Amino acid sequence: MSGGSSTLAGTGALFRFALRRDRLRLPVWIAVGTFMVVTQSVSSQALYGTPADLAAYRASVGSNAATIALAGPPVGLDTVAGAVAFEISATVMLIAALMAMLTVTRHTRADEEAGRTELLRSARVGRHAPLLAAVLLSSLACVVLALAIGAATTASGLPALGSFVLGASVGACGLVFTGITAVAAQATGYTRSVYGLVGGLFAVAFVLRAIGDIEGNWVVWTSAIGWAQATHPFTDDAVVPLMLCLVVAAALVVAGFALLDRRDLGSGLTQPRPGRRAARRALLSPLGLAVRLHRGALIAWTVGLGLLGVVYGALADSVETLIGENEQALAVFGDPDVDQLVDAYLGTTFAVTALLASSYAVSAVLRARAEESGDRAEVLLATATSRPAWLGSHVLVALWGSALAMAVAGVTTGLVRVAQTGEWAALGRMVGAAVSYIPAIWVVAGVAVALFGLLPRQAAAMAWTAVGLFLLITMFAESFDWPGWVSDLSPITWIPTLPLEEWTLAPLLGLAAVAAVLLAAGFTGFRRRDIALG
Repeated sequence: MSGGSSTLAGTGALFRFALRRDRLRLPVWIAVGTFMVVTQSVSSQALYGTPADLAAYRASVGSNAATIALAGPPVGLDTVAGAVAFEISATVMLIAALMAMLTVTRHTRADEEAGRTELLRSARVGRHAPLLAAVLLSSLACVVLALAIGAATTASGLPALGSFVLGASVGACGLVFTGITAVAAQATGYTRSVYGLVGGLFAVAFVLRAIGDIEGNWVVWTSAIGWAQATHPFTDDAVVPLMLCLVVAAALVVAGFALLDRRDLGSGLTQPRPGRRAARRALLSPLGLAVRLHRGALIAWTVGLGLLGVVYGALADSVETLIGENEQALAVFGDPDVDQLVDAYLGTTFAVTALLASSYAVSAVLRARAEESGDRAEVLLATATSRPAWLGSHVLVALWGSALAMAVAGVTTGLVRVAQTGEWAALGRMVGAAVSYIPAIWVVAGVAVALFGLLPRQAAAMAWTAVGLFLLITMFAESFDWPGWVSDLSPITWIPTLPLEEWTLAPLLGLAAVAAVLLAAGFTGFRRRDIALG
């Protein structure tokens, strides 16, 4: 893989370079995935400490179609270990798929789009080397994630064989999406299109798996997620489905190399349609252009959070049955009265939704950084467009877009609750609970803006690290009894758990002030620094 005129010349050097570029990003992904499994293991061992608790849990979720659709096949629910695999495997497989998608795209299509691949190809680097280096790096990350989950879950007290089978199923799912991304990076000429295509295929795989698991039929075998979950960790510990994952992943990678030979550098197999002769009036302003650039992602996130609100609302009626008689589970929600369980559950789901909306806000802010590093912002700023106007347009879309997505999630949850209870007042309560998180979301967006203005080259890595820390603190600080000051580091935890708790204005005003300071720091830093390419 080195030297000569081979199409793989330079692969080793590119692999080491990619490994160095991702020396912080990949460990964060692996640590988050592993930590979530271990946390689920520890929590489940505390929650389902007696056979009666397990029997109640099994009776509740074993025939609940909504839970099966979200989690997977209800297998092994007579053991705590089986319950752990049931509850967490789909979530960690999503993390593995996202890690694989972002890794392969970052080192293939994104580099090609930015012109870096063309520079590399002018040296002694073969045509296939960038793709092979990206696939090797993503595969290595999936293997390390699998081993880390296996080792850490075993250390948490679960059987070793099942722990490593669970880790292997997660890693195998990541390998399949490594192959899918390798193909998608050849099909389209834009990074965001790769993200959309792979994300859409993951959603299709998830839906097919859900249909197959609910109906108990062959449809589950049309989904890569279904193959990985068919290992049934801690119950059957089957490894044959993993072979199917490996074969399909290898076939997809081979297909990616074949498609690479059928397109030109910098383009995809599908060509974009010619644009209009003249731009529409709406595009002749920084805000109009920003809305056009963010339109697809904003629609996708808004629809996704709206559907998530439907799912959360649909599961609300099951909550009382699911954990109403489980004292440990009640403790997780702060020991509310049984009548308040649904409100406590909905409050927790809105916190999760707020974390997702924060992720959208950060990605929207970082789009400005992509425009800057891609040399497109400099062209615009050479015109009469001022720096505050240009950055403000992206920030405005991020702030109002995240607020819109959160409000839609509140509306969909509220409409489902209205259908369940027949009380229209539920709609207002759900919308109010959802939009109360907007100041906290804007603080997270403000962190990204401040990093963009002050530390542009480190902004993406540091902003996503902050999002990961906020997620860990919000989700697990109470379960692990972390000190109060640690919990206060996440702006999401400042918001009362609505609709269970009473609404108060003080934390919202405090968060709004913090967000304003962060935004001011970001705009000031951007106005004073040079444009940072690359």
